[in-house]
Amino acid sequence: MNKMQNDKTISASDLFQPVTMGSLPLSNRIVMAPLTRSRAGKGDVQGIMNAEYYAQRATAGLIICEATQISEQGKGYAFTPGIYTDAQVAGWKLCTDAVHKAGGRIFAQLWHVGRISHPDLQPGHQLPVAPSAIKPEGQAFTETGFKPFETPRALLIGEIPGIVAQYAHAAECALEAGFDGIEIHAANGYLLDQFMRDKTNKRTDEYGGSIENRARLVVEVMEAVTKVWPSDRVGIRLSPVSPANDIEDSDPMTLFTYVIEQLNRFNIAYIHCIEGETMGPRTIPANFSFAKLRELFNGFYMANNGYDLALALKARQENLADLICFGRAFIANPDLVKRLQAGAKIHEAPKETWYGGGMHGYTDWPTLEQEMSASEK
Repeated sequence: MNKMQNDKTISASDLFQPVTMGSLPLSNRIVMAPLTRSRAGKGDVQGIMNAEYYAQRATAGLIICEATQISEQGKGYAFTPGIYTDAQVAGWKLCTDAVHKAGGRIFAQLWHVGRISHPDLQPGHQLPVAPSAIKPEGQAFTETGFKPFETPRALLIGEIPGIVAQYAHAAECALEAGFDGIEIHAANGYLLDQFMRDKTNKRTDEYGGSIENRARLVVEVMEAVTKVWPSDRVGIRLSPVSPANDIEDSDPMTLFTYVIEQLNRFNIAYIHCIEGETMGPRTIPANFSFAKLRELFNGFYMANNGYDLALALKARQENLADLICFGRAFIANPDLVKRLQAGAKIHEAPKETWYGGGMHGYTDWPTLEQEMSASEK
């Protein structure tokens, strides 16, 4: 496709046009995906630097903030933010105020990692919790470096209402912090995903065994948070065929068909689906269909994984998704929406700047306007 054809395709697409999701007007259909950057301060609190980072990216139709732990127990990575203390709420309020001042919208992503943690990250150096005591492959990122995962402790059935309460409390904190909505993180092999999948859930009580039982915790969490937030300000992230964090299911199509049917009871705003392997190939098993899930769901379908401009334009042209997530591209391109619309160069951020550190590789990326101004001097 030559530049003239490309410009015509871009201008004809509704990718860059306003859309209303539930009761929330969005300036375009491009979503900034949640991106862990591991730059929270002491007490897992966000600060002025984090507020600047999010405000710089406010031209996205919607920002979904980096995964944010709902409790001390929910933490799985060093320097990630929380949303369960007054100080954390105040830190996030800096970010939401900055995004709103810049004309943007931002949702909080609520996260419990389950077994994808380490005693060094847990209160009282306790073992991480999980549906079943099955050790994951891989390593945890702690404040003193990477350490092998340990075998988690299986949650007692009497503890599960407390997990639901953690989500409800975090939802209340997100409301207080000024977010426009919340996203429940039920993807990438974290706690809710661990309960849903039969590789990681070997329970024999009402939270294990059948698909209905394995999906019970997700349904209970959704029931709790939609009592805090209007349902059209709530979304959920799913990764039905991704093996991220050593997870798998023997029949993901049947499992997630049931999950979507249950989610429809709540009339939530969207499902946010990772199509293929998280941060990997978009390969989808022959017996699985995201199109069928989208058809079944009664809200917006948000597509994620490896999207570039061409793939996003195609998805909208063929009506394969309502909203398109861009992730890593937002790291080095704070004004990504403008760059995509202009057909301009998209920078790539070196991996060593993704996690941890300060302003370098975080808030010091130039906008297209700044680049053009510099080139004219």
